[in-house]
Amino acid sequence: MRKEQMVMDVQDVPKLGKWLTLSLQHLFAMFGATILVPFLTGMSQGVALVSSAIGTIAYLLITRGRVPAYLGSSFAFIAPIIAVTGSSGIPGAMVGSFLAGLVYGFVALFIRLLGLRWLMKILPPIVVGPVIIVIGLGLASVAIDMAMYDPEGNYSTTHFTVALVTLAITIIASIFFKGFFGLIPILFGIIGGYIFAFTQGVVNTAGVAAEWTKLTSSQSIGEFFGAFFKVPDFVVPFADYNPFTVFSWEIALLMVPIAVVTIAEHIGDQMVLSKVVGRDFLQKPGLHRSIAGDGVATIIASFLGGPPNTTYGENIGVLAITRVFSVFVIGGAAVLALFFGFTGIVVAAIESIPGAVMGGVSILLFGVIASSGLRMLIDNQVDLGDKRNLIISSVILVIGIGGAFVQLSDNLQIAGMALSAIIGVTLNLVLPGKENGYGNGKMFEVNKEIKNEEPAA
Repeated sequence: MRKEQMVMDVQDVPKLGKWLTLSLQHLFAMFGATILVPFLTGMSQGVALVSSAIGTIAYLLITRGRVPAYLGSSFAFIAPIIAVTGSSGIPGAMVGSFLAGLVYGFVALFIRLLGLRWLMKILPPIVVGPVIIVIGLGLASVAIDMAMYDPEGNYSTTHFTVALVTLAITIIASIFFKGFFGLIPILFGIIGGYIFAFTQGVVNTAGVAAEWTKLTSSQSIGEFFGAFFKVPDFVVPFADYNPFTVFSWEIALLMVPIAVVTIAEHIGDQMVLSKVVGRDFLQKPGLHRSIAGDGVATIIASFLGGPPNTTYGENIGVLAITRVFSVFVIGGAAVLALFFGFTGIVVAAIESIPGAVMGGVSILLFGVIASSGLRMLIDNQVDLGDKRNLIISSVILVIGIGGAFVQLSDNLQIAGMALSAIIGVTLNLVLPGKENGYGNGKMFEVNKEIKNEEPAA
């Protein structure tokens, strides 16, 4: 990309008024998806916003202010978090998130010391693509249950109608809205679905009303600010729980393998971001720094009670449209997210969103996740006519979606996505013809460049 095509370069600082507008765009782009993850996993939306903000700032510092990327809640961890919280509560999920963050750190260290070749051997498209499909389709029942049933678990035509209207609004926004508005269909879907749900009487506004009453009944400026700002429900290790007593190998086996998949997604995001901005971020500041940034952001989230963080494709889309690459704009979006996370009435409004609305959005969103795995196979021209590729993808899909698990002991099992990822990686390493797993697309070219640049292991 030529310099003159940029509106604002990576290190440029915008004027205050423009800065606020541009940062709000990035906030809106990540907002819908980021609040959906804690909604599905039973975490605090306020904590998710705060952890997303602090994680993004940490990421910008670790990458030395050279990579304009915003971090939000990761969808890949939804299913394992739900599984872990079912047995060990939010503290168990936080321990698992911390372990996943450590995996990022170890991978970043190995990349710094050994280069990329070893990682490309473990994670070719024939493994990562089907696992991403499993992540999306494995969540399908979660979306449908939210769409069809009321909070008491009874089938509700009203709730299903709300979900379908929300889905329709999201689809219309995705197809017909252009430019920046085309990047935030989830936000449009949630807002439109919320309004329709309100007309159907399925929105509980008690929390919003309570916060509004506190604000309007304030007798002084100090009292007003005390009512306006509210500390989110953080879940802090050693204060709210002892991570050493919460830890179990089942938590580790559920959460850690997913980190391997999200690292592969991160590499893809960095490749796209490099193309958009016109710089090779894999070389400078280096993939090891950006992966470490993701890991630190995830560890920070685990210390606060928020979901693991990852780079967001929606925000990369904002960069592509606006041609504003300033890390100060990204940092401004993080500051705004931090502000909203501590704003009581905003958090109350988010928490009042009905499950049917989130279910309607999720029907599309989880399908998009699955389709992105399919797209990875297509973009990389992976030949499924090749027996090796066909075997690996087939085994991953059936084991992952079918819900297979290995019971190691009474309290320890490897299940679902984690098991499919482990088996996929193993098959790729032991079956002959590894080159076929890269296809002939982008990842093949990257692997070829790595082979030319690095000595054989």
